Amino acid sequence: MPALVLASASPARLATLRSAGLEPLVIVSGVDESQLDGLPPAELALQLAELKCATVAVRDDLPAPALVLGCDSVLELDGEALGKPADAAEAERRWRAMRGRSGVLHTGHCLRETSGHRVAAATASTTVHFADVTDEEIAAYVATGEPLHVAGAFTVDGLGGAFVTGIEGDHHNVVGVSLPLVRDLVAELGHTWTSLWAR
Repeated sequence: MPALVLASASPARLATLRSAGLEPLVIVSGVDESQLDGLPPAELALQLAELKCATVAVRDDLPAPALVLGCDSVLELDGEALGKPADAAEAERRWRAMRGRSGVLHTGHCLRETSGHRVAAATASTTVHFADVTDEEIAAYVATGEPLHVAGAFTVDGLGGAFVTGIEGDHHNVVGVSLPLVRDLVAELGHTWTSLWAR
């Protein structure tokens, strides 16, 4: 079986894959995400995932054969794509705009097989409902630093979990990687999900 390589620095993605029985090798792409701009949110997430995946897949230090998984998440609010906030002030502004409302978290996924150069890619989208948090709660949350490191300035699996009142769709997708979608992509490339389980 090919080795699974995760082209992402996200600890949440790694933890999600590990809890699902996989033990990926992590190789961070180092891609400059600002080079893609002006795209619709779902398309932006997919193209960033494809770029990260392609950047890592051409490295000569990969195990052979390998399946390289690239992922990228953006939150869509009012038609705008929101990645990681630039600073605390931006995170606070975002939360004041998001509170009591709903957004759509798009995660692009790209899986590339290094041996045959076959690629499967798709975007998973999940609706997230946010609590009507107070200014004090927003300030306290931003002060923890957590929202500065994640797309949309929130987590569902960390301190931000109490500020998410509901999710429509795949919970794992909000964490950063949709397990059902990755299973589909693995199958599309002719492999079985269970064969990727760490023995």
